[in-house]
Amino acid sequence: MSRFSTRKGRGGLRYATYGSVAIVSILIGILIASGLNLPTESVARQSPNIVETGLHPVVNRDGVQESPFVAVVEQVQDAVVNISARTRQEPRSFWHRGGNGQGTSSGSGFFFREDGYILTNNHVVENAIRVTVRTASGFEYEAVVVGTDPETDLAVLKVEPQEQITTISFGNSDHLKVGDWAIAIGNPFPQQGLDRTVTVGVISAIGRSQLNFGRETPYYQYYIQTDASINPGNSGGPLLNLRGECIGVNSAISSPSGGSVGIGFAIPINLARAITPDLIATGHVSRGWLGVWLNNVSEREAKRQGLDAVKGVRIDSVFSGSPAENAGIKKGDIIVGFGDQDVVNAGQLSVLVSTMKVGEAVPIELVRNGSHKSLRADIGDRDWYVSGRNRRVERELPRGYLWLGMELVDFTEELADKLGVEHVPGLYVRNVERGSSADRASITRGTIIILVDKHAVASLKEFTPLAGKLKSAGKRIPLIVQQPDGTPARRVLRP
Repeated sequence: MSRFSTRKGRGGLRYATYGSVAIVSILIGILIASGLNLPTESVARQSPNIVETGLHPVVNRDGVQESPFVAVVEQVQDAVVNISARTRQEPRSFWHRGGNGQGTSSGSGFFFREDGYILTNNHVVENAIRVTVRTASGFEYEAVVVGTDPETDLAVLKVEPQEQITTISFGNSDHLKVGDWAIAIGNPFPQQGLDRTVTVGVISAIGRSQLNFGRETPYYQYYIQTDASINPGNSGGPLLNLRGECIGVNSAISSPSGGSVGIGFAIPINLARAITPDLIATGHVSRGWLGVWLNNVSEREAKRQGLDAVKGVRIDSVFSGSPAENAGIKKGDIIVGFGDQDVVNAGQLSVLVSTMKVGEAVPIELVRNGSHKSLRADIGDRDWYVSGRNRRVERELPRGYLWLGMELVDFTEELADKLGVEHVPGLYVRNVERGSSADRASITRGTIIILVDKHAVASLKEFTPLAGKLKSAGKRIPLIVQQPDGTPARRVLRP
């Protein structure tokens, strides 16, 4: 799991959203590493117009030498908007509670369609009662939240613009390389004269996963890491390449102080590209499903299977009747290729599967007992399979124990057999009350609770005495759970 602290008062991982607080300090600057002395050949491969001055790469435009970032910013900056949301409860970080129990948060977003569609983070507009969008020209519009997806932390808004708008096209995040230039633009506080800040850096890493942002940490993670400063209020803004294409949606930072220290995270734009049509059409995402429990490959396993690197995903279990079982995938197999992608880790494979269309036949490369095999799986519908299967079995269960908005029953071996999954000691969530503590922590029916406040809970008999003490204490309650699709996750309940 994540090595980072989640304590909001003393740093750690945090979203880059900002609430209405009295004093705001923003660091604005362009971070270009000086003294690189890059050889002309390596610079020329990025752009035929870039020349070497001895300190920084520059471009010739109309006979004038200037930074290569100027043209990008001029091309797209007007597409970046400020988003202000009044919410039913305080935002996750830097929040201000109003006298009526409401809160406000401020973030960024950008137009990606000429008819007024805006891409941003889910956590910018989460629980929003009213959303206001302020454009580069200073016009304000009340926005409609078209669709949200907490599992990726993405959301789509819609306004009816009364002006000519600029849009940003999507690039291809699969083609990113560590060391590529990255340009971040945010529109955090136009009301305070801090309109559309620009920062520059490089792609520091690709495929960051298992990060913990506290409550409702996104499940699907394959983050781009950048040292381009992502400041408070920049959540939802675009991360761009030198062609002015969006390659990621700025989302979060890791920081001991609350400000940028060069460790920022953006959601790959290819993930956004895959889910935005669903968000626009239906308001939610239809996800592909393979039906396996995943784990990263260990060094020992890689050597035993004859792999040339510690990469790939080990199959810990296969759901009964799932697309994986129908394709011939077995427990112990190591998936090394999915579609046209090499598989690196479980986080990446989860994202790849989730973005596949239901019914699509996908080639899979795997290693079984040291031998390579090629299979083809027909991707299933995660929600239809998991929800439908669970509900059929749940009708036969006795009433459970009610705690913080969820109904819990013993997860017995018999129940595991009926669900067609591997048994683990824990409590099965039969139902979740909408708006409850459990619902706000993204716990859904079919979840299996394994640890509560570091205590193993194999039965209600063990759990009931602990439940009363934790509820009366009124403190945050950390959980380790197994989600309905078999993947582990951390959740935090707030009584």
